[in-house]
Amino acid sequence: MSPDHRLAIVVNPDLQLGLLANTVGAIGIGLGARLPWLGNRPLTDLDGRTIDDSSVLPVPILAASPEAMTALMLKAMPRGDDSALVVFPAFSRALHDYREYEALLPDKRLAEEVIDGVGLCGPAKWVKSLTGSLRLLR
Repeated sequence: MSPDHRLAIVVNPDLQLGLLANTVGAIGIGLGARLPWLGNRPLTDLDGRTIDDSSVLPVPILAASPEAMTALMLKAMPRGDDSALVVFPAFSRALHDYREYEALLPDKRLAEEVIDGVGLCGPAKWVKSLTGSLRLLR
């Protein structure tokens, strides 16, 4: 991990609360899988109880329209090897088997899909340049 890394998850604030939580959770899993240094450490308390940590970086949840997220996604491509870009297209919500999503995506143009969420992690300058004008989700 580089100390100059930042993380941000951007979601559509108009999603219902449960869908919003699902989107943030799915993106968080994708970011952690791509960059395992974001977590993946056991921590033990004074009584010897061991837990798995969450994130070594703050996780701001920002708000943007689907159109703004599409623009953000396109600007974030291509990304560096030290960065992550996780996208949650709205069409994937209707699928309940990942293999179906994996089979459908090659026939889709993400730039033409409604985007419900985007997760970014990478050099602070890159993440700030993409998300600096976005507001926190409230």
